[in-house]
Amino acid sequence: MSKTLVLAEKPSVGRDIARVLQCPKKGNGYFEGDRYIVTWALGHLVTLADPEAYGEQYRSWRIEDLPILPASFRLVVIRESSKQFQAVKQQMGRKDVKEIVIATDAGREGELVARWILEMARVNKPVKRLWISSVTDKAILEGFRKVKDGKEYEQLYAAAAARAEADWVVGINATRALTSKHNAQLSCGRVQTPTLAMIAKREEEIHAFTPKPYYGISAVAKNGLRLVWQEAKTKDIKTFSKETCEQIIKSIKGKEAEVTEVKKAQKKSYAPLLYDLTELQRDANKFFGFSAKETLSIMQSLYEHHKVLTYPRTDSRYLSSDIVETLADRVKAVQIKPYSQLAAKVLRSGIKANKSFVDDSKVSDHHAIIPTEQTVFLGNLSDRERKIFDLVVKRFLAVLFPPFEYEQTTIQAKIGDQSFVAKGKRVISQGWREVYDHDYEEEEAKDGVAEQLLPDISTGDRLSITSVTQTTGETKPPEPFTEASLLSAMENPAKYMAHEKKELIQTIGETGGLGTVATRADIIEKLFHSFLIEKKGKHIFITSKGKQLLELVPEELQSPTLTAQWEQKLNAIAKGKLTKQAFIGEMKNYAKAVVQEIKHSEKRFRHDNLTRTKCPECGKFLLEVNGKRGKMLVCQDRECGYRKSVAKSTNARCPQCHKRLELRGEGEGQVFVCVCGHREKLSAFQERRNKEKSSKMSKREVAQYLKGQEKEADGMMNTALKDALAKLKLED
Repeated sequence: MSKTLVLAEKPSVGRDIARVLQCPKKGNGYFEGDRYIVTWALGHLVTLADPEAYGEQYRSWRIEDLPILPASFRLVVIRESSKQFQAVKQQMGRKDVKEIVIATDAGREGELVARWILEMARVNKPVKRLWISSVTDKAILEGFRKVKDGKEYEQLYAAAAARAEADWVVGINATRALTSKHNAQLSCGRVQTPTLAMIAKREEEIHAFTPKPYYGISAVAKNGLRLVWQEAKTKDIKTFSKETCEQIIKSIKGKEAEVTEVKKAQKKSYAPLLYDLTELQRDANKFFGFSAKETLSIMQSLYEHHKVLTYPRTDSRYLSSDIVETLADRVKAVQIKPYSQLAAKVLRSGIKANKSFVDDSKVSDHHAIIPTEQTVFLGNLSDRERKIFDLVVKRFLAVLFPPFEYEQTTIQAKIGDQSFVAKGKRVISQGWREVYDHDYEEEEAKDGVAEQLLPDISTGDRLSITSVTQTTGETKPPEPFTEASLLSAMENPAKYMAHEKKELIQTIGETGGLGTVATRADIIEKLFHSFLIEKKGKHIFITSKGKQLLELVPEELQSPTLTAQWEQKLNAIAKGKLTKQAFIGEMKNYAKAVVQEIKHSEKRFRHDNLTRTKCPECGKFLLEVNGKRGKMLVCQDRECGYRKSVAKSTNARCPQCHKRLELRGEGEGQVFVCVCGHREKLSAFQERRNKEKSSKMSKREVAQYLKGQEKEADGMMNTALKDALAKLKLED
């Protein structure tokens, strides 16, 4: 009897598929049933070969050997996962296996994982494709009923392979050229370098910024109404001229305000769009301090292990129309505390799908992240998983609630010949804001006029003004990037690169920016790992090494435009409008130009973080760098690769200024160090902490003490009551 082999991306997904397809027999790296064999990769089992595969001379990094431009790219099995590859290859080659179903992640990278395995295993059998957005039993069964022809995804595979090969051609050649030329570990690439350039640009803007004072006028009426001065033509509520402000105040002093217009408007505000991965990573960083990489890892667990959320690597914030019929079941799945009342309200009111969250034209590979139909047991989730799950569930329920409705009142008034304005809001229906239990951030008024509780007022009313004051402020520089804002910049770099030509900005906008939802987290981590950026508090800054790298890298490689144009071409390959060969030919020509520019550059790289400590492996002086989790010593020699942590960030607080302490050194010589100058040996710190703990009562001790005090008070009251009753009895 012929069988179908199913290739999953990870063991956990493979086990789930095997259980659903009734494959109980466990073999070496696979499960088997009457009709199906289910096996799995471990992420990538196969990758592009390193340069030395194309010639022994490439084992050494020499600038004269560049560029390296293979006529055709070779694949190799990743050594650490070769055992599983052999297991997969053996099952694929079985004579009773007549077709293969690719069940890796439904996306460009998932397609590449499977196709490279098929190519390396030299398997030529009919291929089908399982394309699902969640791994619940229901979704798996439904997906196998609608399994698609693998030929439909060959262009997607071509685009994925083109992306990998282009990154290899540009990244390998540019990195080797820079590293060989300057004898330093210098890494660059088509996404990480423009991302680094944006961080540098932001820092330049901050340093070049000069604060500028501005002025406004506030007038308070006898009835409590606060009026704000507004420039008649521009409607701006501030001026940069102090003299103008003072003249206006002088001209209106002692005058009444006349209400010229009271305008009331009924308004609606719809819930924020559903989450895609980037938006979820932004909010998780903003609310919980999670890195983009951490959020993706948590999401992957909620998707694969707990099966309570849909596919994470999506760039859509909408649902496709075929999902609408499943929404009620998804709401029922989250009808648990603390969401039970909200879910019940949605089900009672009925689910009304509309264009604000259902739009087929805005869904490509996967719809937005939403709960699955599988009931969740919150007790099974870790604290971090619950936080991410909570964000997704609330956003999901919010879009199913009616809009937030309110009546906005705008009052226009004149004091002398000057215009003033006041605004207020009366809530008609909380709508979706009910989901957020009043913790949803109010949108700041675009015109800067704060809303207030308004008194009864009509057009033509004359108001006595009790005070007129000058308000002052100062323009603020742009804020340094956090991981949340950097993700926004990577998603839409046009907003951050205003110096680019208009047509190129349009190109960036059309392609969705730097990297993809699946790769942005890795790019940020790589910049940290290469010590090109560092973290101070929640903010990200470019290092001295990063600044020097940008001076050495060809200017075009720093521009997000280049990456945007490439991404546009990769999309064209996926749609069959461009051949992979034409694109890779263009990338090879570009790599040649980059190598030539680096070869002939007269710029020099200088280590400004060299220590006097020698590397125990090769004897060269070590560099001190700020890693993501503290200070490290790393060898300056790329081929040595020695690195050692010398200081790590901790949650311990300084007794002087209460800032976080850094732990430096090793063993008994470890010392806590603060930016304020405080230093304390680890042993002394532990001794101080133990004394503090022993001097404090535990919560249990406090409770027992209070209970004793209550009993004592009751006893005293009872004694006093007995004495009073006895006295009354004697008097009787």
